Amino acid sequence: MVRELRQVAACRGHQLPSDASVKRRIASWENSHSVPDDFYGPLLSEALCAGAAELGLSSIGAGDTSLLEAGYPTSPDAAIESVGRLWRADLNGYEPLVQAEPAEPAWNEASLRWLVAPEPSFPAAQARDAVRVGLADVATVKTTADLFAQLDDRFGGDHARHAVIQFLSRDVAPLLSGQCTEAIGRALFSTVAEATLLAGWMSYDACHHGLAQRYFLQALRLAQDANDRRLAGSILSAMSHQATFLGYYTQAATLARAALMGISPVATPTLRAQFHAMEARALARTGDRRACELALAAATQALESRNSDDEPEWITYFDESELAAEAAHCFRDVNSARQAVEHGQNARSGSHVRSDFFATMVLADAHLHAGDLNEACRVALVALDLGEQLKSSRCASYLAEFRQHLPRAEDSSAVRELQEQAAEHRLWIASDAL
Repeated sequence: MVRELRQVAACRGHQLPSDASVKRRIASWENSHSVPDDFYGPLLSEALCAGAAELGLSSIGAGDTSLLEAGYPTSPDAAIESVGRLWRADLNGYEPLVQAEPAEPAWNEASLRWLVAPEPSFPAAQARDAVRVGLADVATVKTTADLFAQLDDRFGGDHARHAVIQFLSRDVAPLLSGQCTEAIGRALFSTVAEATLLAGWMSYDACHHGLAQRYFLQALRLAQDANDRRLAGSILSAMSHQATFLGYYTQAATLARAALMGISPVATPTLRAQFHAMEARALARTGDRRACELALAAATQALESRNSDDEPEWITYFDESELAAEAAHCFRDVNSARQAVEHGQNARSGSHVRSDFFATMVLADAHLHAGDLNEACRVALVALDLGEQLKSSRCASYLAEFRQHLPRAEDSSAVRELQEQAAEHRLWIASDAL
């Protein structure tokens, strides 16, 4: 056990005390004289390939109430410490954190502090025995995160979320405390911010909303310290997306506007289009149709002027079909079913499974609100076929919302046929519980 713990600790960039000291700790745990703390608990879980709950360690982190605070780190060093603790607690299944609710004031605090932040600083010099970090390490993190992003897109956030957190906690955390030049450090922070944003999206897709918010906050701070304003704006846009989903519509519109304002010196057309679309989504939910249409028009105008050569590669997915999907959401929410159908019919990309599921479900909803029940049921079945491999609580919630608007099965043959054909689909079964 001592050897295993020492190997795991080394992979994380830590050193353990002498063998005799570690043996005394193990004996104390075995005889119930003490329990592993936040440092040793994750090492044990990894060494034994078991979750904290399986080892009877689910209370790890319970004494650290700061994990439950949705705060914005005050410095680069604080960001490194807090994101590492967050990854470890999530990996070890700390239930109060995984089931935490989002904190509305945290959105205001983070967006304001990012907007008025001074010139970005950088962590103090690290210990001489810290791991050395080079551009190859940054590239490894980037490539691995991109692979996880593909899995997320194809199979949903519930599929590989735990694996992402394990990668971040085990392989990435030691790099953040490593030795490197400032230029490499900023590149590392930007890449880790993007990976942490992915963890936030996956947690959001799994409907762990408080946890997702905390990942978004940590990603924003890392992007700030990397001086990557484009990525930071995209993170605020993700916060806006989540806030709209959770019903904080005014807050969501404010976050989208903060993203637009904060990146204005370095904005690209596609980024502006995406942020305007997020603002429109929020405004549609407030019922302000005029303001929503103005935001959509601004998004359309921006996208028409894009130059792909000047765009960050992580935003190039946002194209005409994505904007059509956003417009379909908006017109559905302002009760303009015919326009929602018109945009929804052009909203499938054919290359992004989960996005296509959402777009198809919105189209089914639009047909339903337009009074075309047969077409609504047919399109819903198409969406279910698209989503057969998706493990996504958010997708299940879209389906549950659609089902709430369906007439009773005994009143409609189309609904009866839909229920019969959908009965064995994973997302249909998941939506039963919502």
